[in-house]
Amino acid sequence: MAELTTTKDAGATTDPEDVRANVRERYAAAARNMSAPCSDARSGCCSPAASTTGPAGEQVFGASLYDALPDAAEAPEAAVSASLGCGVPTSVADLQEGETVLDLGSGAGADVLISARRVGPRGRAIGLDMTDEMLELARTNAREAGVENAEFHKGYIEEIPLADGSVDVVISNCVLNLSGDKARVIREAARVLRGGGRLAISDVVAAEDMDDATRADMQSWTGCIAGALTRREFETALQQGGFVDVEIQETHRVHEHASSATIRARKPL
Repeated sequence: MAELTTTKDAGATTDPEDVRANVRERYAAAARNMSAPCSDARSGCCSPAASTTGPAGEQVFGASLYDALPDAAEAPEAAVSASLGCGVPTSVADLQEGETVLDLGSGAGADVLISARRVGPRGRAIGLDMTDEMLELARTNAREAGVENAEFHKGYIEEIPLADGSVDVVISNCVLNLSGDKARVIREAARVLRGGGRLAISDVVAAEDMDDATRADMQSWTGCIAGALTRREFETALQQGGFVDVEIQETHRVHEHASSATIRARKPL
């Protein structure tokens, strides 16, 4: 099996540090907007660089994806309404009482707070984000919700500041596609998982026919489209990163060249 290279993982030819800087600025601005009076917090992660609605006018990004799910009642409205994701990873993570959960790119904290409720007081939910503004927003949401088993740390998903084998489940919501080094993120996720631990993420999967112009568009990248891997690339990266039992299930179309999907895998015992 051919090894997935860093450039291929990134989904474009841009430098990973440039990608990181652009993503940080975009999401810092999003957090500031969410904290401002009268902001449209439900606009989703791809506004304004790309539409938040699909061909039939349905919402394909953001808080509306939680509306039909019981998960929404397990986190404060302020956190859910600020969601920037393309799915609800906690709905497929099969979280159990007492587990430790890590959310990569935790944003305003909705999925961390949902996870904290699910794993109970004996469990632990950890959010990791590189954006100070998002971390401040998430901590405020946790305090206001009275959740005591949630914590938020600053760091990069390519350099997770946790010990080997320290978590049971890794989740993320429309975040892996934003990284300029996806293979490294996947290896880091495998490193911090205990044997038998689970990966359960929502992310954007690119169509095989995504055009070069879309991939080269930095605004689309920071808006969740251009940095996406194809299904084949995702499967290869997860297998090479040390995961087995890879499952990728597309949930809804988000772009003419991409779909949202739930992606699950397991670290061998």
